[in-house]
Amino acid sequence: MAEEQPPASQPTPGRDVFISYASHDKAVADAVCQALERSVVMCWIAPRDVVPGESFAGAIVHAIDATKVIVLVLSEHAATSQHVLREVERASSKRHPLIAFRIDLAPMPADFEYFLNTSQWLDASALGVKLALPKLVDAVQRAIASVSAASLGYVETIHKPVANLSQQSPASKPATRGSRLPLLALSLLVTLGLGYFALDNLWPAKHSATAQPTTAATRVGSDKSIAVLPFVDMSEKHDQEYFSDGLSEELIDHLAHIPDLKVIARTSSFAFKGKNEDMRSIATKLGVAHLLEGSVRKAGGELRITVQLIRASDGVHLWSEIYDRKFNDIFKIQNEISTTVAKALNVALDMTTVVGVQPASQRTVDLEAYRLLLQGNYFFFRGDEGDVAKAEGYLLQALKLDPHYALAWAKLARVYAWQAYSGKLTAAEGAAKGRAALEQALALDPNCAEAYYARANISRIVDGDWIASMSDNERAAALDPQGEAGDNARGNILSVQAATSGRLDDSINWARQRLERDPLDTIRLMNFATIQQFAGHLDESAAIYRRVLEMNSDYGTAHAQYGVTLLLMRKNAEALETAKQESDEASKFLVLGCVYWTMGRQAESDSALGALERGFADRKAYEIAAAHACRGEADAAFAWLERAYQQRKGSLQFLKIYPLFQKLHDDPRFDALLHKAKLVG
Repeated sequence: MAEEQPPASQPTPGRDVFISYASHDKAVADAVCQALERSVVMCWIAPRDVVPGESFAGAIVHAIDATKVIVLVLSEHAATSQHVLREVERASSKRHPLIAFRIDLAPMPADFEYFLNTSQWLDASALGVKLALPKLVDAVQRAIASVSAASLGYVETIHKPVANLSQQSPASKPATRGSRLPLLALSLLVTLGLGYFALDNLWPAKHSATAQPTTAATRVGSDKSIAVLPFVDMSEKHDQEYFSDGLSEELIDHLAHIPDLKVIARTSSFAFKGKNEDMRSIATKLGVAHLLEGSVRKAGGELRITVQLIRASDGVHLWSEIYDRKFNDIFKIQNEISTTVAKALNVALDMTTVVGVQPASQRTVDLEAYRLLLQGNYFFFRGDEGDVAKAEGYLLQALKLDPHYALAWAKLARVYAWQAYSGKLTAAEGAAKGRAALEQALALDPNCAEAYYARANISRIVDGDWIASMSDNERAAALDPQGEAGDNARGNILSVQAATSGRLDDSINWARQRLERDPLDTIRLMNFATIQQFAGHLDESAAIYRRVLEMNSDYGTAHAQYGVTLLLMRKNAEALETAKQESDEASKFLVLGCVYWTMGRQAESDSALGALERGFADRKAYEIAAAHACRGEADAAFAWLERAYQQRKGSLQFLKIYPLFQKLHDDPRFDALLHKAKLVG
């Protein structure tokens, strides 16, 4: 800002902290100010502290000069604000410590990056502002203490690392470019050790689509951002929910193929299903500027589809349309709606490759087969007891009507992979049935990305054949670079790389990006918390687990996994109380066995381990091995790991980085098992 000084008669009072922010982020800046001042850290913030009659520019210059620390609310708006850039430049010239409080993952311009290159920053984009504020307060207090000590001539070590703070440039973080994380299995079958990081991209889960957070980070969406809300079934019998859901999912998938458009994934959009929530509130929670909503009325072969594109900031309807069509026009309608929305948003797209007609493998000339596939998808993602069997039945019916439907064969293989993992089928039987379905899919369409992705999951989760899974995932990613299958495949590639190399930075960055497009998905958050746990970032892991439980206190395995993080933090009493609240018995017994052992309560640890072995030996050998490992019982741990390898080789995927196996790392048998499981990379 200009070097204009305020009048001497009305000096701007000195404070501990100057808060720099873009006007769009005022609500966050006010929350930062309130949190700091509750901790007796006095702040200067405009316009509150500009004295009437004082030059605004001069007041800011004088305030920056007089304060000890600068807190920057870092966002896409701040990154493009010239007045924020000048404030940062002024602070840098005065050598003031600068702490950036990052609320989104927008990339930094080069001139902005220059001044932030050595600053501390705290990433609130995943944790949410409310959960990240205590860390900010702690960091600011440390910085103030350091400045005060330096002014007195003391030599301090106050600049030791602060939890959640990084000494790298915010610009090195990836741009906001997340994508859909597909749903996982029922949580009672996804246990620790594997965790959500292990099984991303494969399973359905009831938790995510129905969970409604009590708090959410406030975000302002780019103009080129949209969420497709679940279309409402307005049919007379209200028996077409599967169809209205399917239409919404198809539109999400079509729009996601537009490179310049941020499209919120299914799970977060569907979190508002059946809710009567204000459009602005929904858009804020999802971080988008536009919402697409609609309804479907189906009677026999007749369809009436109503669609509305809404600008969330003021509720203006930018475009609306009513389609009265025959059911056999459904593919044409999907393309027409997607194309019109893209034009309404003024997004440049190549019509022949972005929103064009689905590839032949994705369609069927038999519309009844398509309807059955939609029903199969509906039950697979719903995740109630018995729904996966229903999904299998509908897909088999679809294939009976149209045996040349490649996509249906690929989705059937996904069902068999789930059944193999969950124990509904043996690993050998599930893998065999899945591969037989995939042979059909790839014979019909050698370029079916969904089929390569499904085969990669069988190789990874059931067979433990990481090499085969990598080649199939790479093929899926190449065939579907903008779509769901390709996105999931890229996540699997990073998952395998992390498991074999032990390096988790890329996976952490990937998880952050994926949350941008699915911010209300508790599975994404569980995935992120687990990766942070594996990486040893325990404060971050604990905060994210708490957020998951705030969103859904009944989320299966969340208490247990949070308990593991607390145990690693040596907070044994908290870990014990948390683990006791777990509803999934296998997960609970594992964590209780470890916590009681750490607390010196051997009898109770023995009891928990005994319950785990009696109830779950046939399918939870890996978890039983982890319990023995944390108790330091190496022989028993290796015996159960061998049993796990025989049960399902893929269960060992995260053996190398799962912290409960830490005590086994120096044993020669551990390295031998890593080689046997092909986990050395």
